[in-house]
Amino acid sequence: MEPMREEILAGYSRDRRDLSALLQGATPADLDRRSKGRRWTNEELLFHMVFGYMVVRALLPLVHVASRLPRPVGRAFAAVLNAGTGPFDVVNYWGSRAAARVYDRRRMSRKLDKTITALSRRLERESSHEEQRLAAVLREAPLYASICV
Repeated sequence: MEPMREEILAGYSRDRRDLSALLQGATPADLDRRSKGRRWTNEELLFHMVFGYMVVRALLPLVHVASRLPRPVGRAFAAVLNAGTGPFDVVNYWGSRAAARVYDRRRMSRKLDKTITALSRRLERESSHEEQRLAAVLREAPLYASICV
């Protein structure tokens, strides 16, 4: 397996372990408390991290299409995505708050496990060439990069 894939898969495993440890070590009061520097509770913030994986999984088909576009078209597409950052931030905030009620402390680990399992399977099927194209798209669109990193 190539180093980039190994690093990604190791990151997936680390994130699974970290979320599990945080949820197991936190009391209900800890999770209900407002997080430092954010408007979310700690539970909502943890879900937001899980949500990032869910967004990546949902956007992968779009990233694959964008990776096949001619470079100038891809740059224009990235610019359109970056222009949508403001509305995306609003939807991201309120969507995470609402969804954390469904994927709460009892369900978010399972959701992360299922999402990472699907992402891992997809990564295993990717060719090196495809992986390089996707990396190029992520470099072009900071919004994608912030979601995917």
